[in-house]
Amino acid sequence: MVSHQRVVRDTAEFGLVRMVALLAVIFPLAGLIQVLANMRDYKQPVVAVAIWLAMFPVAAWLVPRVGTDGLSRGEALAAILIAIAAVAGIGWEHRAAYASGQINLAVLGTTWLLALVALSRPARVWVPAALMVLAVHAALLTSAVRADLVSLTELEAAGYIVVSTVIAFAALRPTIATHTSISAHRASLESKSAAERAAAAAVQEDRQARLALLETEALPLLRAIADGTLNPAVAEIRERCAQHAAALRRSLTDRAPTAEELMAWLEPALRTAGTRGLLVDIQVVGDPAIPAQEVGAAVLRTVEAVLGALSPHQVMLTVLASGDDVELYMTFSRPLRAPLDLARFGRDVPAAARWHATIEADASAAGCLEISWRKDGAA
Repeated sequence: MVSHQRVVRDTAEFGLVRMVALLAVIFPLAGLIQVLANMRDYKQPVVAVAIWLAMFPVAAWLVPRVGTDGLSRGEALAAILIAIAAVAGIGWEHRAAYASGQINLAVLGTTWLLALVALSRPARVWVPAALMVLAVHAALLTSAVRADLVSLTELEAAGYIVVSTVIAFAALRPTIATHTSISAHRASLESKSAAERAAAAAVQEDRQARLALLETEALPLLRAIADGTLNPAVAEIRERCAQHAAALRRSLTDRAPTAEELMAWLEPALRTAGTRGLLVDIQVVGDPAIPAQEVGAAVLRTVEAVLGALSPHQVMLTVLASGDDVELYMTFSRPLRAPLDLARFGRDVPAAARWHATIEADASAAGCLEISWRKDGAA
C-alpha cells in the first residue's frame, strides 16, 4: 500500500540518482582520457590514472545514498576530502613545463562529489567545500606557472564549473520536493474526481433500477386497482401501495452520504482531537462502509493514538474504498511526540481482514499514517 506522494517521490528520486550516476561516470572518465592522451604533461602518469580510476568505486559507494536520505555528515566530509585530495593529486602531478595553456580537468572530474554534498547538506557545508577545492586548485596552478592571462582564465573557468554545478544541484532537491507535492496532489484530485463520477453514475443506475422495479410491480398494481380487479380497502393491498410509495420517494430524494456520515464511527477520536486543537479535514472516495467490530476498533484506536501524539495543527484524513479494499491515509506536518507501536492495535483483528498499519515521517517531521483492511474480511 503506497500513497500518491510516495510513488511520485520514488520516481523523482530514481531519476535524480540516475542523473548523478551519469555525471559520476562521465566527469572522471573525461579526466582519465585527458591523462592518457597527454601523458607527457604528468610527472607520474600512473598516479593520475590511479586517481581517476579510484573515482568509480567512490561513486558506487556514495551515489546510491542520494536516493535515500542523502549523505550523512561523515559521508559528506569524506566526499569533500576525496575531492580536495583528487584535485591536489592531479595538480601536483601536472608538469609545470606543460601546465600553461593546457586544460586541467581536475576540478571538472571531481565536481560531482561537490554536487552530492550540495544535494544532501545545507549551504554552510557545500559553500566552504567548493571554496576549498578552488583554493587548492588555484594554489597548485599558480605555483606551477606564473599568474598570467591563461592561468587566470583557467581559474575563472574552474570557478564557473564549480559554482554553476553546486548551485544547480543545491536547488534541485527543493524543486523535486515541490514537484512531488504538486504531482501527488494532482493525482489525488484526479482519483477523487474519477471516484465521484463513478459514485454519481452508480447512484443514477441504482435509481433507474428502482424506477424500473416500480414500473414492473407498482404500475400493474395501480392498473388492477383502477379496473376494479383489486380492492384498495384490503389491508394487504394498502401495505403494498405504501411500500411502493416509499420506494418511489427514496428513488427521487435519496442523496449520497457525506464524508462525515460515512466516517461517523471515528467520531470519538475526531471529537477528542478537536478538543485538543487538532483540525481534522475528512475526504472519502468511494463507500468504505462500516467495518467489522474488531477492524473498526483497531482503526479507531490507531487513529486516536496518532492524533494523541500530535500537537495542534491541521490534519488531513483521506479514505479510499475500491471494491472490498479500504485504505485510510492521515497526513500531518508536525512531529510525533513519541514513537508508536501500531502493531499492538491490530492483535485482535482476524487475519482474513488483512488489517495493516504503518506510519512514515520524513526529515521535515511531516508524516503519514496508512491503514488498510478488507470490508468483508474475505481472504
